[in-house]
Amino acid sequence: MSKILFVLTGADHWTLADGTQHPTGFWAEEAVAPYEAFKAAGHEVVVATPAGVVPTMDRASLAPEFNGGQEGADRIEKAVASIEELQKPVKLEEVDLDGYAAVFYPGGHGPMEDLAVDAESGRLLTRALESGKPLGVVCHGPAALLAATGPDGTNAFAGYRLTGFTNTEETQAGFADKAKWLLQDRLVEAGVDFQEGEPWAPYVVVDRNLVTGQNPASSAPLAAELLKKLA
Repeated sequence: MSKILFVLTGADHWTLADGTQHPTGFWAEEAVAPYEAFKAAGHEVVVATPAGVVPTMDRASLAPEFNGGQEGADRIEKAVASIEELQKPVKLEEVDLDGYAAVFYPGGHGPMEDLAVDAESGRLLTRALESGKPLGVVCHGPAALLAATGPDGTNAFAGYRLTGFTNTEETQAGFADKAKWLLQDRLVEAGVDFQEGEPWAPYVVVDRNLVTGQNPASSAPLAAELLKKLA
């Protein structure tokens, strides 16, 4: 059995351009689908957050329209409640990467608030990338990549092919004109080779040990790709 590190946002809000705080956190499906896949494959999951705070789930991620109906929403809610690791996260700043076989970052708008500017998370991502260990990041999770910069300001992921929540999806979600910045724009500015699939459809990009997914629907396919790398 291998240990997989889940790095989740510690934020419970996302500060918009006008200064208002939009309630958020991590997106339920993006944690549940990979968690279930990894556990079913016999792996151990350890959750880490900045300062070890218990992560907040974005309540919007339980809406029936995001889960194929009320039955699906109920299942996801129960699944999140059953993940004991979410209630006892370790401190991100105390993580020893050597103890883990892979690293995974789910999304939600939370990472736009904290992980995007979290230097410790940025260092962890850089080490994970350089180690060759499977590294999975989905939806708004790639906001954390923005903090993975070297002393000269160069981003560790510059030149990598990857994806994340697109400007089109942010527009359709109703936040593009409210956000301080858009994820796709910032990643392109950081020098990555951003790949864009159809809005809301599963889309996964693999470049070396980095596996990225565009949106919530990409969570399960991303987990499958990570498991291939762990086989």
